[in-house]
Amino acid sequence: MEKSDLAKKLSESGNNREKEAGGIPGSGSGMDRQVKQKMWTVRRIVGLSAILIFVVLIVLGILSTRGGSKLNVDREKITIAKVSQGAFQEYIPVIGALEPIKTVYLDAVEGGRVEQRFVEEGAILDQGQQILKLTNNNLQLQLLNNEAQMYETMNYLRQARLSMEQNSLNLQQQMAEIGYNLSELRRKFERYQQLHAKSLVSQQEFEQVRDEYAYMQKKQELTVKSFRQDSLLRQVNIAQLEGQVDHMQRNLEVVRQNLDNLLVRAPIHGQLTSLNAEIGESISSGQRLGQVDEVDEFKVNVPIDEHYLSRVTTGQAGSFTFAGNTYQVRTTKVYPEVQNGRFRVDMEFAGETPPGLRRGQSLHINLELAAPSMAVLVPRGGFFQTTGGNWIYVVNDGGDAATKRSIRLGRQNPQYFEVLEGLQPGEQVVTSSYDNFGDADVLVLK
Repeated sequence: MEKSDLAKKLSESGNNREKEAGGIPGSGSGMDRQVKQKMWTVRRIVGLSAILIFVVLIVLGILSTRGGSKLNVDREKITIAKVSQGAFQEYIPVIGALEPIKTVYLDAVEGGRVEQRFVEEGAILDQGQQILKLTNNNLQLQLLNNEAQMYETMNYLRQARLSMEQNSLNLQQQMAEIGYNLSELRRKFERYQQLHAKSLVSQQEFEQVRDEYAYMQKKQELTVKSFRQDSLLRQVNIAQLEGQVDHMQRNLEVVRQNLDNLLVRAPIHGQLTSLNAEIGESISSGQRLGQVDEVDEFKVNVPIDEHYLSRVTTGQAGSFTFAGNTYQVRTTKVYPEVQNGRFRVDMEFAGETPPGLRRGQSLHINLELAAPSMAVLVPRGGFFQTTGGNWIYVVNDGGDAATKRSIRLGRQNPQYFEVLEGLQPGEQVVTSSYDNFGDADVLVLK
């Protein structure tokens, strides 16, 4: 019984080995044993582990990309600033040049030859002080001719007035005689009229006296009328002569004024900044001789980018620092003409004027565009050139990393940007240039 059971077990073991070897009975000797192989061998486990590790690395890489790439950054090579809240003043920096607040040009009213120079360029002049003397022989000859014509007309006027007075006296004498004769004839006519009514005088004598009386009345009437017409005519003639004399006097004054203008004087108190005339030089009428600037007060002429044309008006304030002190200016005139992408404004000092200013000196002015207002502020920096103000790196509370965050900026001045969205006061941000950061979403600060 024991041998039979042992043989049976050996037979079953041989069959199992044949199945593992290929399942072909009789392929081996009756003494070969079929051995069952293990499914999880060391080699298979190592291979599967390597594949699993590779897949995990790929998945981690994908997840790392989706979650944001990181970049190690040296903390000392970047600028970190704090977001704050305060009064935001929108202004732009401009550079203006000092100019005299008043400039008067010296133009030759009349041409002539330069005979004498009394002062030189740069001299401080009092109003009315002599600068140049010109000569013009034609003007002097014209003055003499005008004077002669005026005197001739004045003599004729005097003669006309004398003649008018003489004629007036003669007419008055004639009217006196006619009046006397008329009175005599009126009395004679009245007597003859009474006598004729009584037939004491003849008809012929009465008619003769009556006709003489009527003639004298007519003569008196004509004499009075002639006197009046002659008076009116002579008055018109006198008025015309007086008008001619007055016109000649005005012409004479103009010529004398032109001669006086040959002596060039300072129109205002100021500095003679230019003088373009040499002794012996011929000057034509209207030629620019120089200019006098009022040096007690200045204005600032400022060129500004045309982008701000609609935002700059008269009355806007500005400030600048000179010799350690801050001074205020105010726009007084805006020139609308744009040249080479710029327009110009005039600014005058509001309050104290800095001492020691010189014509042509440059001033760096902060021109205010709007009144101050409370806002969240972030300091200016190179980050704006890369982001356009659309995002910024925000440092975490631990200070060991900075994460990209979307923001929205508003107005700006040379120191700050106004933050409209995305940042809160007290947060820290990276404000230096982002040119070397690529597309990193997180900066690891070392």
